[in-house]
Amino acid sequence: MFPSPRGFKASQYIFFEMLPAFILGLAVFLSIILMFQVLRLTEFALVHGVSLLSILELIGYVCVSMLPVLFPMSLLFAVILTYGRLSGDSEIVAMKACGLPMTSLLAPALVLGMLVAVLSGRTTFDLAPWGNRQFEVLLTRFANTKAAAAIKPGTFAEGFFDMVVYAKDVDSDQGLLKGVFIYDEKQGDTPLTIIAKSGRIIPDPEMPGHRVLLRLNEGDIHRKGTNHTKIKFDTYDLKLVDPVKDNKREKSPPSLTLSDLEERLQQPELKENERRTLLTEWHKRWAIAVLCPVFALIGVGLGTTTNRRQQKAGGMILSVVLIIVYWVLYLSFEGFARSGTLPVALAVWFPNAVFASIAAWTLKKNWN
Repeated sequence: MFPSPRGFKASQYIFFEMLPAFILGLAVFLSIILMFQVLRLTEFALVHGVSLLSILELIGYVCVSMLPVLFPMSLLFAVILTYGRLSGDSEIVAMKACGLPMTSLLAPALVLGMLVAVLSGRTTFDLAPWGNRQFEVLLTRFANTKAAAAIKPGTFAEGFFDMVVYAKDVDSDQGLLKGVFIYDEKQGDTPLTIIAKSGRIIPDPEMPGHRVLLRLNEGDIHRKGTNHTKIKFDTYDLKLVDPVKDNKREKSPPSLTLSDLEERLQQPELKENERRTLLTEWHKRWAIAVLCPVFALIGVGLGTTTNRRQQKAGGMILSVVLIIVYWVLYLSFEGFARSGTLPVALAVWFPNAVFASIAAWTLKKNWN
């Protein structure tokens, strides 16, 4: 790949110039993404009384789930910034004047692009789905510890742990309920109606911090079956279990690993829309990984422009504009894939093909 010792040194120099810029880009884009999560997580923390440590845990899972898209974005930033600086300082011109071939100058970006592609692939296939799943599960667990916030006084709360709950008075901060009515159909043909004078949502002693239970006081349980049954109680503990928390609900497509997706796609009973959704997710994983060398090439093409004014604008602005254009195109065609307007493979890979064409055009223009 490196035709001469001189070319190798030039390539090595460029490669190690890109590494700090790549790390900087990763930090910048990660910070931008987290800024959009801060308001939502802050509100969540205030409502549900979640500790700072727990919020940091949630943020960690968000970071893990976002790594596959952060890698190509940071790569584009690093390549444009590095080659832009080299071009602005006339180092690219000097290297060309010394007779260095195009491959010596292009190779560092391409090598870094391939390395990042492998890293992005490994994260998008397994690590990111795990992070996304853990985020969903943890978010639900924290919500359960402040379950009373979902109950409004004098209002029937449907879907509260698959039950209908009514309370005359509610103290969300203390988890206290007064004048409680519960209709529970989880047992199928024998629904329960529970009426209690008061109740309190408390941590489950068996799994504190993860499960909660509703402790009811002074009430009756009415079971409607072949015969009507009435049971009086002084204290009754009703476990509040969410299917997501206990991993009983099926994983969402972003939470499926690549092997999970392939296993699901082999199921003959899949409906057409479900198959299309899973197939779209499968192609997305590969397209994001392949995007890395494409971004590396387009970064070289745009970074080595000879227009000094464009160089002064900075690599950050240019990379952000390109990223926005790409993701608008990407999300639009992903919608076409999911709706069946276009074949899934064509729709998902089309943005990559467009940017690969732009990369080829800019390289040809600037290197001739």
